[in-house]
Amino acid sequence: MWVRNPPSEKRVMLVVGIIVLCLVVAFVEHYIGWPDWAQRERVPRLPR
Repeated sequence: MWVRNPPSEKRVMLVVGIIVLCLVVAFVEHYIGWPDWAQRERVPRLPR
């Protein structure tokens, strides 16, 4: 189907950009770690 109607160049670049962004986030998370301001804090549970 893509041979007959290939995606536009903009769509291909969008998909490539998203993949690169995901790889950068995974690299930062695995090798460098997140700064303190970017980490979630665990919210304590309220007593019932």
